Amino acid sequence: MEGVLALYARPYDPREPVLCFDEKSKELRQETRKVQRTKHGTPRRRDYEYKRNGTANIFLTVEPKGGYRTTRVTKRRTRPDFARELRRIVALSCYQKARKLHIVLDNLNTHTEQSLIGTFGEEETARIMRKVEFHHTPKHASWLNMAEIEIGVMTRQAIKGRIGTKQKLRAALRAWRRRRNRIHATINWTFTKRDARKKLKYSGRKLC
Repeated sequence: MEGVLALYARPYDPREPVLCFDEKSKELRQETRKVQRTKHGTPRRRDYEYKRNGTANIFLTVEPKGGYRTTRVTKRRTRPDFARELRRIVALSCYQKARKLHIVLDNLNTHTEQSLIGTFGEEETARIMRKVEFHHTPKHASWLNMAEIEIGVMTRQAIKGRIGTKQKLRAALRAWRRRRNRIHATINWTFTKRDARKKLKYSGRKLC
């Protein structure tokens, strides 16, 4: 916990940006009847019935102090999906001059270097990992990952309602992402190591 909090406390450095990574599942629900238009000032009317179109996975990576986020929609969130998304992030033009990407993520079993090795092999993995350092949150403490905050914002502002297809989901996320990145929306994290020690009543003694 203190390692992640110390990372968050660092001044912003574009050469070593801190990124927070997470996933969210979205159920695809397609309208079975056309949404009715109404007069100005009154809510639209939609039927309670809908068609299930399966689910989609959303990868989200946010740079809390840099005010930048990126998303990608996939069918699943398997080890190869994670590996390909990590490689995509490393290759983004905005990180070409960075010497190290500090990536905060939870302890999901796909969030490992082994996922890259199994997908790309050791040589390509070594190339990617030279620019990446993982910082895993403690077990049962995924709330320390600021990506969860950004996912909450994304859900409320972009994908709360019914979305029927992955194409429409991508379009909604693209529009939301552009708005947030245009204003460089940041996350103001205030929970510190001191707060953690006080909350957990940590005295500094070695714990068994």
